[in-house]
Amino acid sequence: MRSETQGSKPLPVADGDFYMLARTLSKEDNDLRLKVREFMEREVQPVINGYWERDEFPFELLPKVKALGIAGLPFEGYGCPGRSTMLMGILMMEIARVDASFSTFFGVHTGLAMGSIHVCGSEEQKQRWLPPMARMDMIGSFGLTEPAVGSGTGGGLTTTCRRDGDGWILNGQKKWIGNATWGDLTVIWARDVADDQVKGFVVENKKNPGFHVEKILHKMALRVVQNGLITLTDCRVPEADRLQKANSFRDTAQVLRQSRAAVAWESVGCATGAYEHALRYAQKREQFGRPIAGFQLVQDLLSRMLGNITSTQAMCHRLSQMQDEGIMRDEHASMAKSVCTVRMRETVGWAREVLGANGILLDEHIGRFVADAEALYSYEGTREMNTLIVGKAITGFSAFV
Repeated sequence: MRSETQGSKPLPVADGDFYMLARTLSKEDNDLRLKVREFMEREVQPVINGYWERDEFPFELLPKVKALGIAGLPFEGYGCPGRSTMLMGILMMEIARVDASFSTFFGVHTGLAMGSIHVCGSEEQKQRWLPPMARMDMIGSFGLTEPAVGSGTGGGLTTTCRRDGDGWILNGQKKWIGNATWGDLTVIWARDVADDQVKGFVVENKKNPGFHVEKILHKMALRVVQNGLITLTDCRVPEADRLQKANSFRDTAQVLRQSRAAVAWESVGCATGAYEHALRYAQKREQFGRPIAGFQLVQDLLSRMLGNITSTQAMCHRLSQMQDEGIMRDEHASMAKSVCTVRMRETVGWAREVLGANGILLDEHIGRFVADAEALYSYEGTREMNTLIVGKAITGFSAFV
């Protein structure tokens, strides 16, 4: 397949799949990948810059997202597709290749909210919540981070829960909670004042008078994601809505392990989108009488970008194999998350450099990728926190304070 021409010679299409990762998929899986790619290119790409600039979410696209049938993709039963985590990772990459905000919205719903219920919920809770979430009739969010507690969530949550008769009372705040301003339920993680352990609760946002959320404004990244500041004021939750298998932060960490693997794929997608836009630009942008794609320094930048993308694709591919085999550990997911986001940040910066001053224009898309990369770099555990997880595993010593 070829794109524009240079004289009579057709130019290569901008394609970040240099080592032909798509060929490792079955026909059925690749067909779904192409279906998702077509949706992102035809429906999301033409409108996303406007929504990003206005700090809004394209709600009119939700019916078409539902029709893709990919929510809860790797989960078996409960109305979920039951496909591989490998395919889920590749779809996250495809979505982020067009827009990281859209992949974040989807990842929060499928990976964090549905993942929390799938990993930590009882059978009754899975039967109650996962089917409508798989249909995307209910949209979920994930409330772990707090205004004053980010990296220290493992031992320093200030949101509390206490048993009160046949229910629980939650008090505190959660910050940066994607989908919370308009979604239907939020998984809230809180510290039990009785035993000082972290527990999880499913709070149905619109039905609980103790749950209040306000939209976070003035963001410079992931502007399409509607992040909320949640305030819980004597928020009563029945025991039936407490995640029955979430009794310590170790249980929370099981969810984070899965989501960090997904964010690694997402960051590869973000880098890929920036690279492909930069390559197409370089093929048509002329300086000194010829396209800048023909200059050595530009080719060097593009080759470096593609090297980053290809190496992180390979890392994520192996990580997903390990995940599907049931042998992926925390340190494996943490290494991928930290390495892939560093390489992404480097890659989108080089893409901006290829475009020169035009790289900061939203019209050229690159500026959106550069800004959104900053959020992916930080959420689901900063680079430093993830390296400490790896460091503990390889040295036998914990450097956490």
